[in-house]
Amino acid sequence: MSGKTRTAVILIGHGSRVPASGADMIKVAERLRSENCYAMIETCYMSRMKPFFSETLKKVAESKVEKVVVIPYFLHSGLHLVLDIPKMIQENAKLFPGLNIVYGKHLGYDNAMVALVKRRIEESDTLDDVRDLKLAERSNYPLPKDELEFVPMTEEEAKEYRDNYGSRCHHHHH
Repeated sequence: MSGKTRTAVILIGHGSRVPASGADMIKVAERLRSENCYAMIETCYMSRMKPFFSETLKKVAESKVEKVVVIPYFLHSGLHLVLDIPKMIQENAKLFPGLNIVYGKHLGYDNAMVALVKRRIEESDTLDDVRDLKLAERSNYPLPKDELEFVPMTEEEAKEYRDNYGSRCHHHHH
């Protein structure tokens, strides 16, 4: 067995109140699954939508893989990627001491992204003015019980965030 056949992949998305919001990530997972390169390809969410990471990691661990690669299915870096998600993975990893768990890179920049954006621009040729769009009612998407619209930060957290991530400019040169 190659290393890949003993490796599981977990794609972790943000999660949303809009039920269909995870459909594209699930399609990507299905395509990857059909290539049969890895032991398992699973999807989960950080919040608002199940399955959550903890139950997905447990499922993968029980399948006796040796390695798990967690790919954050996010375009942009931010507090979720630099802190919330890796911290959550570390907490859950304590339950599976024998399992090698790797926190992979987010989708971020890739030449493929340039082609994709270009395609989206071209596809917009046939679209109408935004004023003509009929929008759904926000009430169609209620907040889960006890959840807030925007997660509040304590003043302390806000200060720490500003100190750590606020003013620095990140320039990536390729």
